[in-house]
Amino acid sequence: MSFDQTAVERDLQGLAECCPLVARHLPEIGLPEARQRPHTLSTLLRIIVAQQLSTKAAATIWGRLAAAVGEEPDPQILLETGEDGLRALGLSRQKATYTLGLAQAACDGGLDMAAWSQLDDEEVIERITALKGFGRWSAEIYLMFALGRRDIWPADDLALQIGPQRLMALDERPKTRKLSAPLIEHWRPYRSAGSLFLWRFYGAATLSGQDDEVAPAKDEPAKATPANTKPASAKPASAKPNKKPAAKSKSQARAKAKAGRPTKA
Repeated sequence: MSFDQTAVERDLQGLAECCPLVARHLPEIGLPEARQRPHTLSTLLRIIVAQQLSTKAAATIWGRLAAAVGEEPDPQILLETGEDGLRALGLSRQKATYTLGLAQAACDGGLDMAAWSQLDDEEVIERITALKGFGRWSAEIYLMFALGRRDIWPADDLALQIGPQRLMALDERPKTRKLSAPLIEHWRPYRSAGSLFLWRFYGAATLSGQDDEVAPAKDEPAKATPANTKPASAKPASAKPNKKPAAKSKSQARAKAKAGRPTKA
C-alpha cells in the first residue's frame, strides 16, 4: 500500500469535501508533503531516535548513527556497537537499551516484519508495542509512513491535540483519544491525510507568531499599549498635587485671619 504524494493529495481533496474547515484552510497553508519511509528496521530505529526530541536534534543524532552503522544497519552490527558505542553517538542510555532490544529481536527472528503488510492496523500495533520502547504513537507513526495506512489517527501527538483546538476554536485541548477521536470521526477514511494537514496547520500557525493561541485563558485581559496607558496614569499624577496645596493655603489664611481679630471684652 502506498501513501505517496498523489495519494495524499487525493485524500485531502476527499477530506475537504467532507469538512468545510479543512476546505477553508487548506488553500491558505498549502498541501503537506508525503513522508514515506521504508518498511525496514531503520524506520523503527529512527522512531526510537526521534522520541521526545526536536526534529533538528533527532536528525543530528540519526546522522551520527547512520554514519557509524549505515542507513540500513545490520542488527548484528548494532549489537556489536553495544550500549557504550550507541551512547557515544548521542543516544540516551534508555534509547540504547531499546535499540539493542530491537536488534536482538531481529537477529532472533522474532520481528517478522515481512508479515506486517498482511495484518490489519490493530494487529500491527500489537506487534510493534510488544517491543520494548514502542508505544501506540510509535506504532501508528510506522503504520502511516512505512506501511502507508491511510486512516490512522496518532491521538497522543501534541500537535494533533493543539491542531484541532485551533482549527475548531475549542476552549480546551483534547488531550486524550477519547476526546479527540469523535471530533474527527467524519474524517474517515482520510485521517492519515488529516493528520498531515493538522501537522502543517499547527506548524503554519506557530511560524506566523500565533503561539499565544494555545489554550489562552478566557479572562485574560487585553495587552495595553503605551498609547492608551500613559495618559491615563499621567492625569491623576498631575491633578492630585494641585488640589492639596490649594486646600492647605485656604486653611492657613483662615487661621491667620482669625488670629488677627480683636478679643471681645
